[in-house]
Amino acid sequence: MNLALALLTAALLILSFPRFDLVWLAPVALAPLLFAMARERPARRFLYSWVAGAVFWFGVCYWIQFVLAVHGGLGQLGGWAVFLLFCLAKGLHLAVFGWLAGYILPKPWAIPAVAALWAGLERTHGTFGFAWLALGNAGIDMGVPMRLAPFVGVYGLSFVFAAMATAVALVMLRRPRRELIWLALFPLLFLLPELPQARRPQRSLVAVQPVIDDDQQWTLESLEETVRRLSILSLQSALAPGQRDPELIAWPEVPAPFYYESNAAFREPINQLARTTRTPVLIGTVAFTPSGAPLNSATFVSSKGEYVGRYDKIFLVPFGEFVPPFFTFVQKISSETGDFSPGKEIVTFPLNGRKIGTFICYESVFPHLVRQFALKGAEVFVNLSNDGYFGNTAAREQHLKNVRMRSAENRRWTLRVTNNGISGAIDPAGRLTETMPSFSSRADRLHYDYVSEVTPYTRHGDWFAWSCLAGGLLAASAGAYRKQKLNPKD
Repeated sequence: MNLALALLTAALLILSFPRFDLVWLAPVALAPLLFAMARERPARRFLYSWVAGAVFWFGVCYWIQFVLAVHGGLGQLGGWAVFLLFCLAKGLHLAVFGWLAGYILPKPWAIPAVAALWAGLERTHGTFGFAWLALGNAGIDMGVPMRLAPFVGVYGLSFVFAAMATAVALVMLRRPRRELIWLALFPLLFLLPELPQARRPQRSLVAVQPVIDDDQQWTLESLEETVRRLSILSLQSALAPGQRDPELIAWPEVPAPFYYESNAAFREPINQLARTTRTPVLIGTVAFTPSGAPLNSATFVSSKGEYVGRYDKIFLVPFGEFVPPFFTFVQKISSETGDFSPGKEIVTFPLNGRKIGTFICYESVFPHLVRQFALKGAEVFVNLSNDGYFGNTAAREQHLKNVRMRSAENRRWTLRVTNNGISGAIDPAGRLTETMPSFSSRADRLHYDYVSEVTPYTRHGDWFAWSCLAGGLLAASAGAYRKQKLNPKD
């Protein structure tokens, strides 16, 4: 029975995210697991939660198998084998949570302590190799919980949802009503500032969505034709009659050998595009370290066709841009020879007296990284991405939820420019205000404005999540110590 309840939590979590998007399940998803863990011995708590965690990652990230099989050279069987190992590894997070939560649940302060444990453990996902969806991401369209985002980030929403689930579990366990008194703090959310009003600003960026085949074999002729096609799309949108001049032209991260610094045949068309339109150009490129290792980069060219600077992607995709240790038998998905090298510093670019911050693809899942662009003065974000490797899977919608949360945490417009979608504009409340049709080669205007506000989350970062981790572990330790004294045989 308890294993079934743990699996029910896995199912509810899966249903909370794309493509199901039954977001109203998120605040109660953990309740069946917690109800079960309150009645189980430590070893079984760990085991059942581990199984549930593996099932959750299997259901949410099934597209990883597709990527490994199709683009990673493993075939169907090899793709499934590596993906299952991934699920077992990631399931350990839920295993630790369920094991430790069992020590906390008997206590009168279970609601805040269990919620803290959950939010704190979420913060460690990226630290241990792979971050993706936090529970709080399911609340991106929930007005009241989203008021927390600019103060404590996505982990604040995760805390609230975990607290609500803990309360449901305590009711199911028929615990004294006084233990639910912690829920009286929730109305304080209404005292936080409301989300910014939705509006359509006048500034615009030309977003070019080329739909380049991720498995294309590149020749000099095909590269020249691709650059010519992207330039024509850019010119048509930038010079369209009856519209204000755009502030920027942006090309996405693409699976093409765009070597701006080392290839004059590529560099000059970009410079000419900037001069012709009198508009700065931001492009996804491949650069190199002094030792020759490739870098996944965003290169900025001024309206005069002059190189301004480059940002090198800091957080790389496992298997996509490097192969983790112990998995050397897996072919790297990128066609670049050798592993990519991570960037070293946050770089912003000047734009008409303002600053923009450009994070690349997978970096959108790291709140502590994106906030640093705002700290360095970026008043608008541009997210260059290539989700083409995912095909038409839920990964695209899941990725978008992460980007939307980054906008809300930092109160910034974010312009998402992708290879094949989902491209669009996201306002400072995390609302998607404009989208471009996916899998359609085109260039459209995306509208935005500059925002200089510095939110508490931008300024102070993940102090809440780390405090939650410390508090949750302390509460679990206290509960385990007390239980050991009372029941030495357990």
